[in-house]
Amino acid sequence: MSTPTLAIGQPTDRVDGRHKVTGGARYSGDVLLAGMAYAVLVGARVPSGRITAIDTTEALQAEGVLSVLTHENLPKAAGQPPLMPSLAGMPAPGQTFFPLQDEVVHYTGQPVAVVVADTLERAQHAGALIRVSYEETPSVTTLDQGRDEAYEPEAIFAGFVPGRSERGDVESGLARAEVRIDATYTYAANNHNPIEPSATTAAWDGDQLTLYDATQGVTATQLTVAALLGLTPSKVRVVSHYVGGSFGCKAMIWAHPALAAFAARQVGRPVRLTLNREQMFTSVGHREEQEQRITLGADKEGRLTALRHHKLSPTSHFDDWAEPSLGVASQIYACPNYEGVYRLIRANTMTPTFMRAPGEASGMFALESTMDDLAHRLGIDPVELRLRNYSDTDPTTGNPWSSCGLKECYARGAERFGWHRRNPEPRSHRDGKWLIGYGMATAGYPVYGPNNPQRARARLYSDGTAVVQAATPDFGTGVATVMTQVAADALGLPVERCRFEGGDTTLPTIAAAVGSSGAGMISAAVHTAATRLRDQLVALAVADTQSPLHGADPGAVVVRDGRMMPHADAGTGESYADLLHRNFLPDVEAGGSWSPSAESTRYGMMTFGAQFAEVAVDPGLGIARVRRMVGAFAPGRVLNPKTARSQLMGGMLWGLGQALLEANYMDPRRGRWVASSLGDYLVPVHADAPSVEVELVDVADEIVNPLGVKGVGEVGQVGAAAAIANAVHHATGRRIRKLPLTLEDLL
Repeated sequence: MSTPTLAIGQPTDRVDGRHKVTGGARYSGDVLLAGMAYAVLVGARVPSGRITAIDTTEALQAEGVLSVLTHENLPKAAGQPPLMPSLAGMPAPGQTFFPLQDEVVHYTGQPVAVVVADTLERAQHAGALIRVSYEETPSVTTLDQGRDEAYEPEAIFAGFVPGRSERGDVESGLARAEVRIDATYTYAANNHNPIEPSATTAAWDGDQLTLYDATQGVTATQLTVAALLGLTPSKVRVVSHYVGGSFGCKAMIWAHPALAAFAARQVGRPVRLTLNREQMFTSVGHREEQEQRITLGADKEGRLTALRHHKLSPTSHFDDWAEPSLGVASQIYACPNYEGVYRLIRANTMTPTFMRAPGEASGMFALESTMDDLAHRLGIDPVELRLRNYSDTDPTTGNPWSSCGLKECYARGAERFGWHRRNPEPRSHRDGKWLIGYGMATAGYPVYGPNNPQRARARLYSDGTAVVQAATPDFGTGVATVMTQVAADALGLPVERCRFEGGDTTLPTIAAAVGSSGAGMISAAVHTAATRLRDQLVALAVADTQSPLHGADPGAVVVRDGRMMPHADAGTGESYADLLHRNFLPDVEAGGSWSPSAESTRYGMMTFGAQFAEVAVDPGLGIARVRRMVGAFAPGRVLNPKTARSQLMGGMLWGLGQALLEANYMDPRRGRWVASSLGDYLVPVHADAPSVEVELVDVADEIVNPLGVKGVGEVGQVGAAAAIANAVHHATGRRIRKLPLTLEDLL
């Protein structure tokens, strides 16, 4: 039994596009409920200490104020779930600290009060009337302040990544090396800044709680809030149909959803709590400030003999968190001797969190800059150097890759970019006053799989239309579109006769779509459910004495355009609609679930790519402009090239921002972020955007999931900043080992 592949692989327009451009899409902050009140957070103004007094008298007397919650009257949280990535399908708090439980202040911006009023403006006004007195204690907010107290954790990243990893003998490999490079790279902190701030609307109906939450994972919100409030998860429903971007800050569950629920229960009416832009810098994590040191050894042919990669970064007082910057960097090249070590500093900050390409973007910047340095010192073309260190297996395990395509990415990307025109000598290309440089870097991103079964449901109606359902929200990636395509092909229906419903915990459970895992795991569940429904309908037809397919071999039946027919006789058969009408069935449904196979553990799984960039540098003014970017990627089966290219292009442009613009710093005197708005925190705008070309390299992968989908959400950022920095070196002869590169670095 089969259906032809007609929808998958087509550049189908987004099914939600019209809703978004006409204002029909309703986000969590758009939900209007009868009698709704509004909550605002009041944050601590010191980074470390304790509250000695909090005066809410004026706030409570202000017009329209319904309640003020502080550590003195907020109900205690029932329990604090452990730090756990939301992909695990378990509670996923952003940090193991929940605020307003006592008088201790751990970081600036930590919530110290929640004000609830009948309008947003009245709540904001009342928040400004609260008087908080502090006994301030010394704080640590920067690497330099805490460097002497650094420690090596047993594990990072919610315990999923060991604090130290080794293979071979690094000292021996470095001793044998004919060329050694020892370099240190520094990185400013980064903040997510999606266009939609985080928002939650909470409503109680007896003991049943409904949350309209801006989240990447409705199940993660459900489980986390249930644990904090002491509820069984079945008492918590989470709805999130549209999410206005996340980039990781809505992957984990922060304090505001539970605080909205506490506030709604306190005032006896629905409550909306929306973070303002300043609070988005202090309430939903960040990419941490960091320092990475690489010691690399190679022979005169450029083949690596050893790699030592150490990282130092601040974390909170409560969690051993660091983005796993050493992961892909330890896997991307054949290197027999490796040592990777994370070191942390306890700082007065909230726990850092996922941010697009968490660890891969920063770690590969250090490695790929060093590889470019090695190529320059040895007089080897940078692409050729990487080919000499190419590995057919995962160096960390020795397992073969489930699929690769990296060599093809190098070749296709170099050809499309015109790499052969590059004179390797720095400062050799000019365009008037501008110095022109060409750079490249390798990209890689792991393929993550969920720890528990992923579920979906498919239903066909008697009018010949179908709906597929899974709990996942669409946070801008186009999941509703591509899952409609997957369902259409599995059922043998035109795309316009299928639709996708998601973003609700009443639908079949799907883990949060983090780590570029969404397309792979959701498509696997949808494909399984829709295929089972198709098989069920064919079996019904074959058993129906009135059907033209009665007695046919189910395996010989094909479905096209909603019509079942024998493979050898396309002129016979019948439609789904005829079958259901004759059997008095208004609809038929089937569920499906998928988990990664045991066989997948015997393979390394990664999405590979190659990045190329052209920059122009004005040596007199220190201005760097990116003129062209070309990326070639091998993401397995591409469900929709239009949405895939959009994701990859977005990642590449974010890499530009990481390279040249995005930075935040702690003021060590006041323990707060210097930038707290988009007026201070710089991101690329249209005027910064160069020509961006994306090349998709087809690779078949029969291991990762049923459709061979790897994911494209983050790999587009990996290597982009390194390619730009390497191009700056080619243009100017200056090797800049920090992010972002600034005017001062080029003058």
